[in-house]
Amino acid sequence: MGFFSKLKRLWTKPDQEAAPAAAPEAAIAPDEAAAADLAGGPAAPQTPRAAPPPDQSMAHVPAHTPETADAVGPAPPPEEAPAATPGEAAQAAPWRNQLVLALRDAEPRLSVWLSLLLTDVDRAGPLLWERLAFLFSCLEVPAAEGEAFVSQFRKWLTDMEYEEVEAFRSELQYRLALALDLEDEEDERNRLFLKLSQSLAKTKEQIARRIDGLLGSHTVMDAAFWDEFEEILIMADLGYEPTAKLIELLKDRVRKSGETDPARFREILREELSAIFKPSKTIRAVNPPEVVMIIGVNGVGKTTTIAKLAHRARLQGKKVLIAAGDTFRAAAIEQLKIWADRVGAVFYAKGENADPAAVAFEAMDRAIAEGCDIMFLDTAGRLHTKANLMEELKKIKRVLGKKHPGAPHRCVLVLDATTGQNALSQTKLFNEAVDLDEIILTKLDGTAKGGVIVGIALEFGLPITYVGLGEKMEDLRPFSGQDFAQALLT
Repeated sequence: MGFFSKLKRLWTKPDQEAAPAAAPEAAIAPDEAAAADLAGGPAAPQTPRAAPPPDQSMAHVPAHTPETADAVGPAPPPEEAPAATPGEAAQAAPWRNQLVLALRDAEPRLSVWLSLLLTDVDRAGPLLWERLAFLFSCLEVPAAEGEAFVSQFRKWLTDMEYEEVEAFRSELQYRLALALDLEDEEDERNRLFLKLSQSLAKTKEQIARRIDGLLGSHTVMDAAFWDEFEEILIMADLGYEPTAKLIELLKDRVRKSGETDPARFREILREELSAIFKPSKTIRAVNPPEVVMIIGVNGVGKTTTIAKLAHRARLQGKKVLIAAGDTFRAAAIEQLKIWADRVGAVFYAKGENADPAAVAFEAMDRAIAEGCDIMFLDTAGRLHTKANLMEELKKIKRVLGKKHPGAPHRCVLVLDATTGQNALSQTKLFNEAVDLDEIILTKLDGTAKGGVIVGIALEFGLPITYVGLGEKMEDLRPFSGQDFAQALLT
């Protein structure tokens, strides 16, 4: 589901219906190629990924309702509303005709389209708003929805004090990918894979270098080989029990394949890691509003994770409520309020030292009354060793379930990847207290202990849904076990 309620198939021509997808090697087009396309240079036309038809898209677009407009805050309207049709607009400004031809001839990748859009645009201003409006008119996006997208993006730029294109280009691409429902597009997946590879650099250096030494010193996968590999895994913070499980799984895979040559070990390990992270099928449907309870100790990045999740949901066209259930930590409510205003979410709080369960109960009333699609509930950054605080979590969960059957629909534990094996003990105790549904791992870009991901998956069988790859709003990304294995071992 994207931000827009109506979206035209993206520049598809009748003779392109069976055209192959773009090659992975060309995932990121250089600016020079984009500029050549804009100037009318030839390009091999291919079929873009189709956007969902109107009857499968969102039932409503809250970005344009009065309630959400209040939540987003006042923002000046774009200098030029996308009221004209593409043909009329092209006659009014010759560059538009060049742009639409270049877009039609360009490879069907979001980065290419964005490069064309940003040709000769070096800062935020009327030309950028005009070109975004023109893009949306080409896609037959309802004018009010296109204006809302631009208005929200302009407000975000003002809040962040960004002016130069290079400062906000990646955020704009991220917003367009979610709004146009293109996050699974090959171009975006390649961009994410590159970011994941960079974030795993420290972990990869520690594990891959030692595996290279292992493979270079053994000619057969014998007992000595497995003992040395066990040491590598423990040093990578997998934990003892997960290490033992992984080695048994790998030995079983090796026995079934009949392989003894260490030269194939990387491939075998990559296949096993991909299988470990293979997501199980679950029923995603919930009775709205969906309630997501966010749990974690202080310092793991819980507040910013809530903001990033709310940001994603808003860009997907959902109306979001953020509830400040951490009433104990100084300034926690104020920080969350700033983020809620920044991402355009409804915010609910009772004040410091209020009963967290009462906050959850009343926030549920507010979410239902305002027709919210999803509610993110912050909780106190309790230490997992404090029994009374863990009991408070159980109480909040019981209250939510009585108020809204099925709630919380997801209990999400936020973990700091830099803590290594301590993350395993946190997972164990929180899971015993509230029966966790998923894990979000933050700060993966700043640690050599990324192996803890494998330990969590093996020991608890909990899905890791998102990983933090940086500080920006766009840097909380869906986790792919296959991409993780590929990035770690390539």
